[in-house]
Amino acid sequence: MTEIEIGRGKRGRRAFSFDSVAIVPSRRTRDPEEVSTAWQIDAYRFEMPVVAAPMDSVMSPESAIALGKHGGLGVLNLEGLWTRYADPESLLEEIADLDEAGATRRMQEIYSAPVDPDLITQRIAQIREAGVTVAAALSPSRTKQFSKTVVDAGVDIFVIRGTTVSAEHVSHQIEPLNLKQFIYELDVPVIVGGCATYQAALHLMRTGAAGVLVGFGGGAAHTTHSVLGVAVPMASAVADVAAARRDYLDESGGRYVHVIADGSVGRSGDITKAIACGADAVMLGSPLARAEEAPGRGFHWGMEAHHGELPRGARIHLGTTGTLEEILFGPSHSSDGTMNLVGALRRAMATTGYTELKEFQRIEVVVH
Repeated sequence: MTEIEIGRGKRGRRAFSFDSVAIVPSRRTRDPEEVSTAWQIDAYRFEMPVVAAPMDSVMSPESAIALGKHGGLGVLNLEGLWTRYADPESLLEEIADLDEAGATRRMQEIYSAPVDPDLITQRIAQIREAGVTVAAALSPSRTKQFSKTVVDAGVDIFVIRGTTVSAEHVSHQIEPLNLKQFIYELDVPVIVGGCATYQAALHLMRTGAAGVLVGFGGGAAHTTHSVLGVAVPMASAVADVAAARRDYLDESGGRYVHVIADGSVGRSGDITKAIACGADAVMLGSPLARAEEAPGRGFHWGMEAHHGELPRGARIHLGTTGTLEEILFGPSHSSDGTMNLVGALRRAMATTGYTELKEFQRIEVVVH
């Protein structure tokens, strides 16, 4: 890779965001009806490569069920309002009504309530009873504390999600989570992340994870770039992690680890570019937060927005675009890529001559 001289004492590698790249048409086209957007992780098959981000503004038990019935995968945040309060609807209403100046402080107060293990069990049972795949997320720091409760409740896919997750966390104050041992002893597939580099992804794949989340502070509600100065452009990050997947496939003798783009996937064109760069699926936050069924009521925020010591996110107003079904499958009433996300992916694949997602990962892209 070509490095650029930033100054006499520092060089850096050029990296690209989704906005920096575009997909190139091939010599063949297809009918959109012939295109399959299905993917499978472990024993679980989904009709579209859409995983909902575990954020309180995006996923409630009800919206996770709705997304599952549409053919996607909803991931419930097990450290959110749904596991801290028996009925958080009034608090969600309050968060939507907060003025800008006091929003962060009040959200810190609301989220200071402890996580209730009994509510974890109830929420997972509610989703399971609906007959859809159950996925739920914990941060690395809470995984050891609540993992038995989560598995005993009947989760199908366990998600360990943080701003960044490493296979080797060093701490002199607490015993860190041994990811490799944890995943080995668990009876369910684990998706873990985020990560944003080839080496970090390779280490996560070696822990036995079924999927790796790619991204670092790039979501619409994140301010990690401003607060910590840390960010990685997503097109380059996905391509780097896809290369790690390829090399690990050879190293492990054929074990395929799924790559899920998590961050900066705000519009339908970003979904197609993420898959073109090598992703198997995308984790969506802000696009689904615009749904009428979303619990955020047109607002969007992540766990970082109410961190007790160093908030690295914001509650942002996105508004409501349409129903969840319209956002996923149309019909679209907007030309900005915020509706009919799956229809746009299907048409992009058809326009470039591909009928399967894994084939589409080989499409030519250009930097512009």
